[in-house]
Amino acid sequence: MSPQDLRTSDPKAHTANLKSAMTELIDHLRRDVEQVDEPKAQALFETSAEVLKGLVTAFEHYETGKEAGFRR
Repeated sequence: MSPQDLRTSDPKAHTANLKSAMTELIDHLRRDVEQVDEPKAQALFETSAEVLKGLVTAFEHYETGKEAGFRR
């Protein structure tokens, strides 16, 4: 599923929307790891899922203000 085209200027609505889309992609990549037999493809899918998980974490830090760089 693609991120929704939001009609708001609220950045947290956009981060939540994109975070949701990335989480769906992470789940899809991890399912595909189980469906393919080629080790290189499995590694690519799992690495991609891990990178996206890092981005989801960065979005969460922005939303919660946990990181100093995201605090006002």
